[in-house]
Amino acid sequence: MRVLGLTGAGVSAESGIPTFRGKDGYWRNLDPARLATPEAFARDPKLVWEWYRERRHRIRNAQPNAAHAAITKLAQRADEFLLVTQNVDDLHARAGLPKEKMVQIHGDIFVTTCSRCDFGFTERKHDHEQEQEQEEEEEVEEQNVVPRCAKCDALMRPGVVWFGEQLPWTEVQRVETYLDRGVCDLVIVAGTTTTFGYIVDWALRASRRGGELIEVNPEETPLSRFGTRLVREPAAITLPRLVDRFIRSR
Repeated sequence: MRVLGLTGAGVSAESGIPTFRGKDGYWRNLDPARLATPEAFARDPKLVWEWYRERRHRIRNAQPNAAHAAITKLAQRADEFLLVTQNVDDLHARAGLPKEKMVQIHGDIFVTTCSRCDFGFTERKHDHEQEQEQEEEEEVEEQNVVPRCAKCDALMRPGVVWFGEQLPWTEVQRVETYLDRGVCDLVIVAGTTTTFGYIVDWALRASRRGGELIEVNPEETPLSRFGTRLVREPAAITLPRLVDRFIRSR
């Protein structure tokens, strides 16, 4: 069985991570969509870093939910599997999904990268063995210092894709290569409003020759009219049942 998964903020929301567009998305009465831009960073990098550090802290304290676990289980049983996630957190990885089976198309919030050159580093590893480094990082965060690049002294920024920026070419190519190798028997799109056209495009291309296209979302989205099955429940409730069903049917 060849499978493509596409997940969005709704999956992480069930672990307590607020979505940009949800009722709890605003931060200090500020619209996150106005903070996650190159213009906002140029205008007030300290404010942007303060917001991202609070997000990092919330993610550290969150735990993967049943949807993350179900996706990992499906990846283990499928012949070929790729997850494309819009989420910048590490919950899929902490649920056991291997890096080679996942594309974080909007970047990784725990990566810090230079705003000018190619220097960057990951501030939190998934093995949780870097306790001293994490304590040092948290000390810097408490001071709310805007980090500077060790190579060129430019401002460092979170390693995520902001509104108005291009998707990372290497990650896009990973998705394209997977799609070029053949159509999928199963496509699951969970917890995303599919407002980005490339998510709809990838889902449709993957299922174009009769593959099952399942949308898991409490509300209707632009992808809904193409789905072979629509499930209007939260992902943490639905995905464990769906995955078990597919495993039993093999």
